[in-house]
Formats: sequence, C-alpha cells, structure tokens
Amino acid sequence: MSKQQPAEKFTNPETPGYVGFANLPNQVHRKSVKKGFEFTLMVVGESGLGKSTLINSLFLTDLYPERIIPGAAEKIERTVQIEASTVEIEERGVKLRLTVVDTPGYGDAINCRDCFRTIISYIDEQFERYLHDESGLNRRHIVDNRVHCCFYFISPFGHGLKPLDVEFMKAIHNKVNIVPVIAKADTLTLKERERLKKRILDEIEEHSIKIYHLPDAESDEDEDFKEQTRLLKTSIPFCVVGSNQLIEAKGRKVRGRLYPWGVVEVENPEHNDFLKLRTMLITHMQDLQEVTQDLHYENFRSERLKKGGRKVEDEEVNKDQILLEKEAELRRMQEMIARMQAQMQMQRQGGEGDSAMTHGHKEREGEDPKQQSVPSDVPTNPKVQEAHVVVESLRALNMKEERDGDGTVAAGTSCEVRIGTTVEGFLLTEEEEDKKERAGEEQGAGDVKGADWGGGTEEVEQRKKEEEGQE
Repeated sequence: MSKQQPAEKFTNPETPGYVGFANLPNQVHRKSVKKGFEFTLMVVGESGLGKSTLINSLFLTDLYPERIIPGAAEKIERTVQIEASTVEIEERGVKLRLTVVDTPGYGDAINCRDCFRTIISYIDEQFERYLHDESGLNRRHIVDNRVHCCFYFISPFGHGLKPLDVEFMKAIHNKVNIVPVIAKADTLTLKERERLKKRILDEIEEHSIKIYHLPDAESDEDEDFKEQTRLLKTSIPFCVVGSNQLIEAKGRKVRGRLYPWGVVEVENPEHNDFLKLRTMLITHMQDLQEVTQDLHYENFRSERLKKGGRKVEDEEVNKDQILLEKEAELRRMQEMIARMQAQMQMQRQGGEGDSAMTHGHKEREGEDPKQQSVPSDVPTNPKVQEAHVVVESLRALNMKEERDGDGTVAAGTSCEVRIGTTVEGFLLTEEEEDKKERAGEEQGAGDVKGADWGGGTEEVEQRKKEEEGQE
C-alpha cells in the first residue's frame, strides 16, 4: 500500500495583515504592456517647415525613406492628401503602435480656401469608424485610429499667425488636441523667439482658439514633476529644430545642425524646445488619449445620436459663400423673368398690331368681321373661329382706346382678362357641344329603335304627315 503524499501548503507571499489589492496597478501594468499602446499623431503645416524631419527626430526612426518632393509646377494643381504611416516601436519591452498622419499639399495651392476640408473629413471618418466598431458585435479588438494630437507648424518667417492658420485651427479645435509648434527656430534669435511666442498666444486668445493645455500637477506629486509641468506650460508654443545627422561637438556625437558659426544641438534645452516637446508628448500621451475619448469623441457621438444615426456632415460650412450663391441664383431668376416678360410684351404688341390692321382693312372693304379669315392653328369648329374673331376685334378696340387716350393701363389689363375668359368659355362650349352632339345621336338612335319596337311603321308615317301639314 502506497503512502499518501502530503498536500502542498499555500503560503501567503505577503506579510500578515496585508490583503493585497495594492497590487492592482501592477496587474494593469502587466496587461497594458502585453497589449501594447496605440497613438495617432497628425502633423499639419506648409511644405518646407521640417515636419518629416521633426517626426523622425522625435521617435528615432525613418518614416519616409523614399519620399519624393514635388516641384513648383506640380504644386499648383496639387490638392491636399492624407498619408498615414504606421510603425511599431519597442522600448524596454513596451510596444507602441505609432501612426503619423502627414498632410502633403497643405497651403501649397494658390487658393487655399478649402484646403483643409480633406483633413477635417479624415478626422470625422476616424470617429465614424470607431463608432461603427464600438456599436458592432465584436468589440474585443477595436483598432483606435482616432487622431489624438495635432502638431500645427507655424512659419517663423512671418509676424504671427496667417489667416490660413487661424481658419484651420478654428475649424478643428473642437475635434482634436492642437499643439502649436514654431518650426526652424534656429532662424530666430532668443529675443525674436520670445516676441513671436507672445504674439502667437495673443492672437490665439483673440480668435478664441482652443489649444491643448497641460493638466495641472496634483498636490501629492513631487516638486520636480511640478516644476517640469510649469516649464512645459510656459514653453507653449514650442520652438523646435529637427535633425537626423550625428555631428561631433565638444568631443561627443550629438544630433544637430552644423553652421559656420557653430552647432545647433537638437536635444539641448538652451538651443530649442525640442526636448520639452518630446517630454510633453511622452509624459502626457495618456492624457491626450483621454481628452480625445472623453471630450472630442463624446461630442461627435452625441451629435450623431441627436441626428438619429445619420452621418455627421461638415458643420463648419462657409455661410458667406452659400449666401453669395443664393444671391447669384436669385439674380439669374430675376433676369430670366424680365427677359420672358419683355418677350411676351413684344409678341403681344406684334399680335395686337397685326389683328388691328387686319380688322381695319376688312371693315374698309365692307366685309363682315365674323366672316374674317382665321389662322390655320385655330380649330375648325365654327364657334371657336367666331370666338377668335371676337377676341381679335376686342383687342383692336382696346388698342384704339389706348391711342385715343380714353383707356388706361388698368382698363387694358382687365380687357385682356375678359378676353381670356371669353376664349376659355368658347372652348368649354365646344367641348360641351361635342358631348351634346354625341348624346343627341345616341338619343336619336334610341328613338328609331323605340319606334321600330313600339308602334310600327304606320304611326311613324302618320307623324310625318302631321308635321308636313303643320309646316
């Protein structure tokens, strides 16, 4: 008989009196690391401001290995395009699925009035796709392609925001988190940077543009994090310099730009705000996603539910252009009506003159107006022809009254109304007469049939003799 093995004893890994729910954040951390993270970044700005270089510098990757830069002639007819590049980045076991949405062609055309409609449509399409997946049956593997952040590049060569910058940011500030970035900051001195930053912030506030504001640090956070948050807030908009070249400076290799007067280091906080921008993006990446989910996406979802499931159209429609189009359409209709009235007046005056001349000629020849010739398009019914002759006579009399000064415009107008009524009455009389003739023929046939079946031929002959005697 075999010996029973002793049961394995479960030992508490924690100290006595410790429940263990403080370990829940570690569980969330393990699941999040296993699942990975998703983030979508959009970059918008004019060509030549270094958007692609900055993105490659931020994530130490090459998203555009075979990019072709179009020439000036190609840019004239070029429209705004959407190019989404996805790359898997792994650092210390943490995976990040980064999607960078580039917008080549923005601001390149001569007329940039509607150049950002494509961008707004793309943002709404991602919201629409996420809502469709969220409302479907399989909700376990939903790919989040919503735009969580938008780097808007501002040219350093102006004196602030351009009209296109203002209109674009006003069009998307309720759909995505906007982070303004001043590109190629190495072209500005330190005083020029501060002056340009202040002017841009004043214009943003003047036009009521909502940009992304970093959340305040909690009271229980350490002092270093609070100071870091304060510095990041004061650095908006970020003045950045991008470069993927390694340059040897002071005995060490750094990424920067080499000039005759020295080296601009990309990751040097004293040279530009590149390091601050990357710190803001990484440390507040979760907050950017939460604001997108809780604010922008919920606004989109509520609008969809209000409209009964219909697709949300672009609400930022140019109302001035619609009013101009309506006014132009109204002017075209008025011109068309005026031309039609003038043409009718000319035809009526020509017809009245011809009928008056014909009527006077017939009277001089001593002919009966009722027996005058009628046009070939008038029906052959005698009463209709007689009505046409009467109408022409009335028109001639009306013109004579106007020439003698006895009639007025109102009298002529009423005469025309009466003429129309007369013609209409005669036409109705023609239809009624046709009906009466058909009814009479049927009644006559019935009488003959009744005579044949009723009294015979003798009574019919007697009635005929009586009628001849009365005549």
